[in-house]
Parts: sequence; structure tokens; C-alpha cells
Amino acid sequence: MAAEARTDVPADVTGVPSLTLDDAQLGDLELLLSGAFAPLAGFMGAADVAAVLKRGTLADGTPWPVPVTLDVNPDAVPEDAASVLLTDPEGTPLAVLDITERTEVQVTWPARHTGPGRSSGGAWGGRTPGPALTRLSGPVTGLREPEHGPFRRLMRRPAEAREALGDGPVLAYATRGPVHGRQIGQLRHMAGQLKARLLLLPLITGPAEVVTRPEALVRAVLAAAASLPPATMVIPVPLAPRRPASGTGPAGELSVRALVAAAYGATHLMADGPADASPTRDSAADDGPRAALSPGRPIEIVRAGDWAYDPRAEVWRPLALIEAGAERSDLSPGELGDLLDAGAEVPAWFTPPAVARELRRARPPRAERGFVLFLTGLSGSGKSTIARNLRDALAERGDRKVSLLDGDLVRTLLSAGLTFSRADRDLNIVRIGFVAAEIARHGGIAICAPIAPYAQARAQVREMVSEVGDFLLIHVATPLEVCEARDRKGLYAKARAGLIKQFTGISDPYEEPTDADLTIDTSTMTREQATDAVLGLLAAGGWLSPAQG
Repeated sequence: MAAEARTDVPADVTGVPSLTLDDAQLGDLELLLSGAFAPLAGFMGAADVAAVLKRGTLADGTPWPVPVTLDVNPDAVPEDAASVLLTDPEGTPLAVLDITERTEVQVTWPARHTGPGRSSGGAWGGRTPGPALTRLSGPVTGLREPEHGPFRRLMRRPAEAREALGDGPVLAYATRGPVHGRQIGQLRHMAGQLKARLLLLPLITGPAEVVTRPEALVRAVLAAAASLPPATMVIPVPLAPRRPASGTGPAGELSVRALVAAAYGATHLMADGPADASPTRDSAADDGPRAALSPGRPIEIVRAGDWAYDPRAEVWRPLALIEAGAERSDLSPGELGDLLDAGAEVPAWFTPPAVARELRRARPPRAERGFVLFLTGLSGSGKSTIARNLRDALAERGDRKVSLLDGDLVRTLLSAGLTFSRADRDLNIVRIGFVAAEIARHGGIAICAPIAPYAQARAQVREMVSEVGDFLLIHVATPLEVCEARDRKGLYAKARAGLIKQFTGISDPYEEPTDADLTIDTSTMTREQATDAVLGLLAAGGWLSPAQG
């Protein structure tokens, strides 16, 4: 049976170690406790994971599409702990995991490719090695319901949703992106054919397509629901995206969406993708062994086929009904993102005006959006000088507030007490990133100029900032010998003499960026030229309006 919250769990959990979950883990925990992942009662062990990856079932033969695991750093929970308290980032205890199995796992992650500025999802390609982790398995017992998060009032337990929807057919659409004219037309058409109620499930754990933030996704879906039948129900669901792996690529994502949709009462799930050459309605079984498997609650995957916009009839309709060559194709997420970034009008034929308004609120033009300039390079490379010049130049414009987070200043205030170990260096960079992200969230400009020698920490900051604004990485690639020759503070001399340990470039590594949006070398250009190069990048990308420079 599914995990359920208990009311007789002692409030005093003193002595039980705690573990703070990230967003994806919190989403999985909530789905376990709500019954959306029934019959799972907790996080999977090795036998279930192996069975899922090999044949698409749990170890006992129950159909199941994807692993549901809890992977943590090896030192996150004491080795002798029999249980662990699972908490949210604020420290609120949500559940207890009784540890029945520990497994050491070596994670490999798909490499994701994104361009500069705000990410719109990117593409998977190749694999990169991840850290060695400990997989904790066992049943979970809920202590309390999650209380915080945007649109919590719209969230329902699956049993509550099933009761509200009743026994008739229900067509669900689970999405990580806004709902536009094509999907609205398809949903209305297919719901009419099936005589079904509509259930929209915005998936709010993980980045949302185009609008990035989960609350913006829900607002956009609610705006689209106004163009659908009045009985349409919208329920945000904390389903995290599954990383592509053996058996858990696109088919696995479709399958877990169908499983969750069935738990919430759907009898059909609309798959939004290229139309199949076969019939427009496919049963789950026909979709392959890892397609929509739903233990105890069968669900059918339906596809509307190829649709396009007919400008003569001013409606979205099946492509076969439109005169050849007259159709308008859907805008891709990238094309839509480009329109929003430029501040251009989103065409009414593509999406309803109410949805377009939500898109503009969530993703204002680059010329109005907060962003982070992150300068990285060796000590003495010229980062601080360029950063100060940029601060002055941007402050003169006056169109956005500008904050400078320089390395030495941050060390004195924000990161006082940290050492120069790798762990503390990374923590220093993450702290800078957190503050910079908050500045960008509120429409400001943050200029950061730490050494930031490690690629993983820089990537963490990029990801953090990209949820709320834009991130541009500037590599100040002045050669080591030039930086050492400058040595105004005598740091390199002390490092060469062994008086300073763990000094980047001498006794500690500097991992040169491979994802910089701009590379400059102050040994071949003046500081004014370097500053102008960065301002040129901002102007060319639309972050600075041409009228101002």
C-alpha cells in the first residue's frame, strides 16, 4: 500500500539524524505520501531498481516505469542510523525514512547543452560522470503535509481528485510548458470525442519550459484553462523530470506522467509530440513495454495527430483539413523565447492573449530583466578592475540597480571565516551566487568577480541564477605569467615561497571555463577595451537597449 501520513508519530524526534531534501526529492516524497506513486510505500531498493531498468516492473512483477530513489552524499547520514528524518530546506520535518538498505552507486549524468542567457531546457547529448553517492531505501512515514509553496491551495491528494472527477472519462494533459492554441484545440476536440472532463496537470518540480519558474507555469496554465470547458480542473503536481538513463528516456517520462495522471483520476492522457504514423489513439500497451504503465488503474495514451493553424478559418485543426501550403506551424519553445526576450508581440493565432500576458510577466524582455555578470580568472587577471568599470558604466545608464560582489569584499563580509579548501571555496562561490540570484530576481544587475576556480561551482551558480534571470560567464583569461608579473599584493611571491598554501595557479588548480559567454585577455587589451567588450556583448544580446549603448 502507499505511504500515508500518521497522526500518532511522536512529535519528539530528538536523536534521529535529519536529511534536507532537494526539490526533486521533495517532489518524490510528496508523491509517495499522497498515494500518487502507489503501490510504492517508500524509496526503491536495488532489486526494484534493477527490475525496473531491465523489464519495466518492480521486483514482484508489478508494472512500473521509472526508478524512484533517494541518492545522497555518502556522509549525509551516519552509517549506523536506522532511520532518518526527511526535512524541507526550512528544516520542517515531513517524514521518517526507515532505512532497510544502503547501496553505493556511481551516478552518470546526461550532458545537457544550453546557450548563453536564460535556459529553455537544452538538449541531452552524451554522458558525464557524476559523484559516488549512497542510495537509501525503505518505507517512509509522513509526519505532516507540506504547507508552503505557490498555489498550494490547488493541490489535491489523488484520492480527492478522483472523487471530485467522478466515474466518467477524464482526459489529462501533463505539461512542463505553457498551454497554447494548438493544445487547446486538440484538448477541446479530443474531450468532445471522448465525452470526457479535462484535467490539466502542470508539473511544477524542475524547470518549466520558456517561463522557467513553477509558479509562472501554473499561472500560464490557469490562463489557458479559461479557453477550455468550465469543468476543466487544474492540479499542480510535484513530479520531477527523470534524467534519461537506460529505460528512462522520453518513453520513461511519458510513462511516469501517465502513471501519475491515472492516480489523479484520468482515464486518458494526451501525449503532446510528433504524431504517429499508426492510429491517433494508442493503448498504453501498444506504446512499448515502458509506456504508460499504471498499476491497478489502466490509462490510455491518445494522440491528436498533426495539427496546424489555418489562417483562413482562423482556427487550429488537423493538418489534413488545411489547404496545402496555407498552414502555420507551431512556434518552438526557442522561437517563443526569442520573441519574449526581444519584447516582440506574441501572435494571437499562436496563444490566447491571457496566456501571452502571463508569458510576458514571467519572461520580460532582456532589456528589462535582471542578470548576473560573473567574471572568473586568476588573481591579478584584471577581474576587479573590469568589474568596477562595468559597475560605473551601468550605473551611469540608470535603467537598473547595479551591485558589485567582488572577491575580496565578499571574503571580508559574506564569507568571513571560510578557508581556502576546495569545500570552502565552493561554499564561497555558492554564497555569491545566492546573493546574485536574489539581485537578478528583483530585476537588478549583479557583477561578481571571484576567482571561482572550479567548474562545478560555477555551473551551480549558473543554474541558480538561470531560474530567475540571466547568467553570463566572462572568462578573464590573462596568462599566469602576466598575472604573476603584476603581483601588486605580493601574493604570488608568497605562494612560490610556500607562505600561502592552496593558491590558485600555483599550488591549486584553475579549471578554465569551456562555457564562457565571452573570453578576454587583459595582456592584449586595455581595461577600457575589456569593459567595452563586455558592454558590447550585453548590447548585442539585448540586455542593454541600443538607444543607450
